[in-house]
Amino acid sequence: MKTIKTALISVSDKTGIVEFAKELKKLDVKIISTGGTVTFLKKVGISVVSVEKITGFPEILDGRVKTLHPKIHAGILAKKTKQHIDELKKHKINAIDIVVINLYPFEEKPSVENIDIGGVAMLRAAAKNFENVLAVCDTKDYSNIIDNIKSSKIDFSFRKKLAAKAFSHTAYYDSIISNYFTDEQFPEKITVGLKKFSDLRYGENPHQKAAVYHIGSGKSEVGSVKQLQGKELSYNNYLDMDSAFNLVCEFEKPACV
Repeated sequence: MKTIKTALISVSDKTGIVEFAKELKKLDVKIISTGGTVTFLKKVGISVVSVEKITGFPEILDGRVKTLHPKIHAGILAKKTKQHIDELKKHKINAIDIVVINLYPFEEKPSVENIDIGGVAMLRAAAKNFENVLAVCDTKDYSNIIDNIKSSKIDFSFRKKLAAKAFSHTAYYDSIISNYFTDEQFPEKITVGLKKFSDLRYGENPHQKAAVYHIGSGKSEVGSVKQLQGKELSYNNYLDMDSAFNLVCEFEKPACV
């Protein structure tokens, strides 16, 4: 198993990051971090190195440029081949083994300043180099990652699973931004980001699986209902609810049966 020596952490959502960082430090992992995350972790007594000390270059343009630097991206993208290792040594760059990123909250607060550039670039770089770097974007994965590091279970399939989640995360993020900017009714390309609402008891038939998804952060009328009792709903139950909802919408005045 490849040894985890250096982690880069840059998170907007700080959920669980203190516990995760403390566990990494117990494993003797060096932590590199950016702006607000550096301040946050140092306040709770966690030793971190700022990206500025690694790059030798300060944050500029009101923080728009922090991590877009060869000493960061080469450290993430380098493979464990002799050629790449020699190149890193030549340019005095240290490899980065785990990249922990969650992005600016554009979906919750749409604005140009909430469009993440550096975070997306680092997360995609880590996912591309998943055989050598762990790409972490989901706070719910923190404890599982620590457990797997401790038990030496960071294998190919685990790395690939994290990479897939990272690419899905950035694709969804970009779809939200794209739709925010799009004014055309029928553009040449449309990207739809979906979020899982719930798993269903079964699909159209009992041997089939199914799930309900929402488009972005929006919810459909049927998809936002709250179930008060009874067993889990199936695909057919949702079709029936949708039909019933559309049927009663035909009435312009109160009616009863």
